[in-house]
Amino acid sequence: MLYLITEHFRDGDPVPMYRRLRDEGRLVPTAFATWRVGSRTTSGAASRSWCEDEALLTKWTARWEDLIEFEVSPVITSAEAAATLAPRL
Repeated sequence: MLYLITEHFRDGDPVPMYRRLRDEGRLVPTAFATWRVGSRTTSGAASRSWCEDEALLTKWTARWEDLIEFEVSPVITSAEAAATLAPRL
C-alpha cells in the first residue's frame, strides 16, 4: 500500500521543524530509504511525501507530532484505479 502524507507545520511555521532537522537529523527509522518514496514542500506551510510501510510511518510521525500535524491517506496508482473501474466502463 502507498500512503500520501501531508505535513502541516504547527502554527504554519516551518522554522521549528527545520531547526530540529538541522540539529537532530530526520529522526527516521533505519529502513528510511526503502519506505519513503519522496517529498515536496509547498509554500513553506506544508510538505507532502509518500511511503510504503505503515509501521515505519507510524514510528516516524510519532517523533515529529509535536511540531507537525500529519494527514495520512492510502492511495492507489491511476493504473490500479483504471483496473478497478474497468468492469464498470
